[in-house]
Amino acid sequence: MKLILTADVSGLGGPGDIVEVKDGYGRNYLLPRGLAILATKGAERQVKTIQRAQEGRRIRDLDHAKEVKAKLEGLGAVEYKGRAAAGSKKLFGSVTATDVVAAVKAAGGPLLDKRAVELSGHIKTTGKHAVAVRLHPNVTASVNLQVTAGE
Repeated sequence: MKLILTADVSGLGGPGDIVEVKDGYGRNYLLPRGLAILATKGAERQVKTIQRAQEGRRIRDLDHAKEVKAKLEGLGAVEYKGRAAAGSKKLFGSVTATDVVAAVKAAGGPLLDKRAVELSGHIKTTGKHAVAVRLHPNVTASVNLQVTAGE
């Protein structure tokens, strides 16, 4: 199945890329989530013009992504206070991407898109955790999240 990606898909490509995927993956995952559209001749022509316009912006975006990465990694440990039982290291629930974005903003960092935050697994305990933030297809920053028990 030939599709045009409308969003960044890890391991597949970025917006505007024309990819060939298995029918089930395209029909059951990419299309329903709005990550891709069917590739038709008209859509392919549109994508070519969009990609030409994005080429000029891509270089500026890469430089900006590197600046934001430097700011994020210069923050040090970002503290997040989660709800936990008294004397326990286990949180009620888990830390979400929205929580990470709010903690970075509270620490004086830049405003991030929650979809750029990549949690490797569920963060359900207090302590230090490394969180990846995908700023650009070529730039990924690492944020040290210090989860503490609050309330």
